[in-house]
Amino acid sequence: MAKTTLSATLRSGAGKGVARKLRSAGQVPAVLYGHGDTPRSLAVDAHQLELMMAAVGPNTIITLQLDGEGTQDVLLRDVQMHPYKPEVLHVDFFHVHAGEKVHVKVPVRLTGKPVGVHTDGGILDQVLYDLEIECLPNAIPDVVEIDVSGLHIGESVRVGQVPAGSYKVLNDVELPIASIVGASRNEGVETDAEPTEPALVKTGGKDDEE
Repeated sequence: MAKTTLSATLRSGAGKGVARKLRSAGQVPAVLYGHGDTPRSLAVDAHQLELMMAAVGPNTIITLQLDGEGTQDVLLRDVQMHPYKPEVLHVDFFHVHAGEKVHVKVPVRLTGKPVGVHTDGGILDQVLYDLEIECLPNAIPDVVEIDVSGLHIGESVRVGQVPAGSYKVLNDVELPIASIVGASRNEGVETDAEPTEPALVKTGGKDDEE
């Protein structure tokens, strides 16, 4: 997992007024917390933060250079955006420790062309796009790859079939990740119902006949 660097300073005070002043000065209010750590109020440069967020993935370990206190490894946990402007209003950083496992969401990448698609004309239907995993900070994968090349129509790959790695998957093992369905979801479905003709409805009366 790649690392990137971001500078931060400690800030005093809280509330909307303080946050508004920080933003007008080109800074974003932030909070740093972690297991057993006392939450700390920070400020980061808005432009530097936006450049970093555009360049890295959601689970990138960030080396936070805290003014006067050296560096700390953190994960970006929560980002509050302006409702209609491309502007970051607040961020949360989670302090990670080298030997302490973290819980993160990692995207799923399907690999291979399923037999049920290229041979039987089926459709690959992915229903789960992220996995909740637990692992050490230096072992967070960018993606979890799952080979679906052996799937036929009507078959699925489930969470319990995810290949083992340097992480533990926390989702329910029975949750489907992807399935192969027919070109029509009703394909091959039989019914005992008899076809019916549409009924001719007459209300009667002289005006209707005219």
